[in-house]
Amino acid sequence: MQRQFIALLYGWIFILVFILVSSFILTLILQFTEIRQQTLSWVAFSVGLIGLFIGGMITGIKGKSKGWIIGGLTGVGFTVFIFLVQFLGYQNGFSLDQTLHHLGFILAAILGGMIGVNLIKGQE
Repeated sequence: MQRQFIALLYGWIFILVFILVSSFILTLILQFTEIRQQTLSWVAFSVGLIGLFIGGMITGIKGKSKGWIIGGLTGVGFTVFIFLVQFLGYQNGFSLDQTLHHLGFILAAILGGMIGVNLIKGQE
C-alpha cells in the first residue's frame, strides 16, 4: 500500500513539473511568435495527454502492480487537483469540453500505468 502511494506521488510530481515547464514554453511561443492561441490549444491538450501518459507510466513502474488502477488514480488525482484549483480559485466548474478533456487525461494515465507495470515485469 505504501509503495503504491509513493508511486502516486512520483507520478503526480512528474505531471506537475511537466505541465508547468510545458506551459512556460508554450507561453513563450505564444508571446514571441505569430501563432494564435486557438492553434496552441490543441498543442496544449496533446502535451497534457503526453504528460499524463508518462506520469501514469512512472506510477506503474514504481507501483509494480495493478497498473490500470494506479494509473487511474494518477489521472483522477490530477483531475481533482485541477477542479479544486478552478472551483476554489475561480468559482468555476468544469465545462462539457473540459470534462471530455479530463476523461482523455484519465484514460491516458490508465494506459500509461498498464504499460509501466508491464515494462517492469518484462525486465524482471
